[in-house]
Amino acid sequence: MNALAMALDALFADGNIGGDAVYTPEGGVAIIVRVVTRRADDIASFGDAQIWSETTRVDLRVGEVPNPRAGDRIEIEGEAFLIQGEPARDRERLVWTVDLRPV
Repeated sequence: MNALAMALDALFADGNIGGDAVYTPEGGVAIIVRVVTRRADDIASFGDAQIWSETTRVDLRVGEVPNPRAGDRIEIEGEAFLIQGEPARDRERLVWTVDLRPV
């Protein structure tokens, strides 16, 4: 395991940064995974208008969730979400970032 992978494992394990979630692939079996949650506001431009929206994104370790897809379910602290859009992997191919929408 390289130094970057070890550092990422430490970040996900840190209770101030990472947390437990239940990941259920569409039609599959639920597993408990560690996630880093980001709930930032997003401002998108549409013509001359700017649209504000709340977003929920989470980072998942590729080692725990090798193939997330749109429609898969993630529950965080009792809140249920579905993955929307295409998940994106980081350059080192260790972490997925997925956009979520409430169920």
